[in-house]
Amino acid sequence: MTGKELKAKLKRGELVLGTMVSELRTPQVGQLMANAGFDFMYIDMEHSPLNMETVADMILGARYAGIATIVRTPGLDRCALSRPLDAGADGVLVPQTETKEEVEKIVEWTKYYPIGQRGMALRRAHSRYGKVKAQEYCPEANESTVVVIQIESKKAIDDLEQLLSVEGVDAAFIGPADLSQTYGLPGQANDPKILADLDRFIKVCLDHGVVPGIHVYDMDSFKKWYDKGMRLFAYRNDISMLADTAAQCVADIKGLFE
Repeated sequence: MTGKELKAKLKRGELVLGTMVSELRTPQVGQLMANAGFDFMYIDMEHSPLNMETVADMILGARYAGIATIVRTPGLDRCALSRPLDAGADGVLVPQTETKEEVEKIVEWTKYYPIGQRGMALRRAHSRYGKVKAQEYCPEANESTVVVIQIESKKAIDDLEQLLSVEGVDAAFIGPADLSQTYGLPGQANDPKILADLDRFIKVCLDHGVVPGIHVYDMDSFKKWYDKGMRLFAYRNDISMLADTAAQCVADIKGLFE
């Protein structure tokens, strides 16, 4: 799936299903996730030790496998957004987005003229190193690049209408864990205040034509939030899938001898 195909699926209101990769530092991980049937994988650079060189290899491996890549950046600065895109990522997920001005910068740094002012380095992995013409390539890149902001604080929730009023945002991803911490309730993502914010998040997103998304770790949570209107999902991650499956395999084998 390409970024353009992923965006089209989002616009149609269909389920877009991915997973997070933060520890498997190999280009082959894209093939594994593509074989599993995921639409995309989001490569986490916020909480992982991954560097840009490793991420670039993972992006190219995913492109070969036919799975889209969205990179969660380590923060909000011009190079943190442009380098994954230049390396061929289909989009970026920007954590801890809190103000309208930040959203405007995100769009400016991820889109070429006339939408933004993304740095012009056209003969790179994102263009397959071809001799492209800016007048033709830039509009195509603007159309296919996926821009996702992550909402993770009470401030962002309170100002959500302003954040989503900025043109150029395809989806918003809610972060219940960090959100709960800003209420002084770390880890209590099922507190009524947090759940009310998630309901409000979905409504405001849909009112502004922005696809709401969330990261879940079990089927009950997936079904609950899908039924409420979420359509962009990350399901589990490389750590939980590997660790939990390995533990279950060992438990099953040892159980034969009990």
